Amino acid sequence: MIKVFIGYDPNETVAYHVLSHSILRHTSVPVSITPLVLRQLPMTRARDPNQSTEFSFSRFLVPYLCNYEGQAIFMDCDMLIREDISNLQGARNAAVSVVKHDYQPRPEDKFLNQKQTIYTKKNWSSVMVFENSMCRVLTPSYVNKASGLELHQFKWLEESEIGSLDKNWNHLVDEYEPNPKAKLVHFTRGGPWFAKFRFCEFAQEWRDEARLTMYHNQIGEYALPDKEAA
Repeated sequence: MIKVFIGYDPNETVAYHVLSHSILRHTSVPVSITPLVLRQLPMTRARDPNQSTEFSFSRFLVPYLCNYEGQAIFMDCDMLIREDISNLQGARNAAVSVVKHDYQPRPEDKFLNQKQTIYTKKNWSSVMVFENSMCRVLTPSYVNKASGLELHQFKWLEESEIGSLDKNWNHLVDEYEPNPKAKLVHFTRGGPWFAKFRFCEFAQEWRDEARLTMYHNQIGEYALPDKEAA
């Protein structure tokens, strides 16, 4: 069973559901998908002014939620899977494996008028494969108190404990050159569910996935239960 945790934000509900569907459609083995809904988690910290989504910090609770056992995958909701997620494997002997992006984000505002925060290891934490037993420092108490940079720059680990994933597993749309071989597409600047980004790379593929998510075979009609029949 592959455990997948997806960041959930009410502003991007459709993104969460379409990503979940793309995972189910491409994955060849059993997979459990858990949304990180903030009000369901032991998060007590106040919202940071630089925080662009509700799951900016809750992602680091994944090892705790797994009782520090086995492996688990975290990913932001603004993504699309194009490959069997069972092929997303963490590096051996690494506490967490990530795509080690080395780029300079565009300075303009992000979606929903959020300010772009620029720091080293930017977007490393948007896809993480945790070896949960090696991440026991990530307790609710620690995650609630640590600074954003301490968490997202992996200062809770030694550099040697951070493994590398293939760059195709976190392709940054409109930050990198177009990549038709991307296995995981990341609409980091804003996805096609926002009008401003409706023509970005992979936008049509995302819309196709959204239509499949809403598909039903139209045999019969949806109806509310008959109260009198009960």
